[in-house]
Amino acid sequence: MLSTELTRTFGLKHPIVSAPMANWSGGVLAGAVSAGGGLGMIGVGSATPEAWIAAQANLARPHGPFGIGLLIWALESRPELLDAALGAQPSAVSVHAGDPTPYVARIKEAGSKVFCQVNNGNSAVRAAEAGADFLVAQGTDAGGHTGSVGTMPLLQRVLEVGEVSGLPVLAAGGLATGRAVAGVLAMGAAGGWVGTRFCATVESTGTEGAKQCILKADETQTIHTHVFDIVQDFPWPEEFPGRAISNAFSERWHGREEELLAGLATIRADFEEAQRNGDYSKANVYAGQAVGLVRDLPSAGELVGRLSVEAEACLSERCAALLGAS
Repeated sequence: MLSTELTRTFGLKHPIVSAPMANWSGGVLAGAVSAGGGLGMIGVGSATPEAWIAAQANLARPHGPFGIGLLIWALESRPELLDAALGAQPSAVSVHAGDPTPYVARIKEAGSKVFCQVNNGNSAVRAAEAGADFLVAQGTDAGGHTGSVGTMPLLQRVLEVGEVSGLPVLAAGGLATGRAVAGVLAMGAAGGWVGTRFCATVESTGTEGAKQCILKADETQTIHTHVFDIVQDFPWPEEFPGRAISNAFSERWHGREEELLAGLATIRADFEEAQRNGDYSKANVYAGQAVGLVRDLPSAGELVGRLSVEAEACLSERCAALLGAS
């Protein structure tokens, strides 16, 4: 059995966290991951109703430790989201996309561990100084909103910060197989923070059409862009474009953002109609660069076990072979 600071802290069987993804990660998915021996996370978006957080936490809680993910830039205008999250008494709270300093102490005082998702070395240092319990190195390989540094170089940099600060580090971005989990564990990470692969599970709240888009896409078909935020009027910070499956909408407007803004009223109405109709030639499906490795729709609990078993086998076989060869 794989044992890391992550598994020991939360009493987990497997060093796997399902990323908190708005519109994908509800209480049923989080609960299934936790029941399977990982740490399930509930994803809260900028427009999420407060009551939804409590309801989803109630679904997850009976199955073991769970967490809630929040957006720092959204908390600046909606501090009630933090109140609702802490009121749900999660085992962990994840914060991302902004300065965590104003929030970490309060989260810890409420009894939750703090995960800070970071996208470069400076943000990792800032999170460590703020008092984070875990650093999550989220590379640009990840789906959804992320920075510009690849997972491999970022993880190496954040592991350095973790060594200096005494903090465990998780790896996020591009992890879709047990082989990938084994790789980041071998590098020194305490676990894998897995997003896109958990979107394509029975329990995720994505539509069937969105899940099929993930199953059909390959690793060359994502784009890192602001156009989906512009058309939906989501004020994500400039440094965090969203990685999504490329479609006709992104192909038309990426690189032509000023024209998109100029015609926004008409374009937005058409986009919203596409969302209602499940037309993913226009509506967005956020997914990471490991999307080409997602080929089935298992239950989340089955996936947790699969990732961990594959990782353990890979570490056992490859490390023994490499060390034996030396």
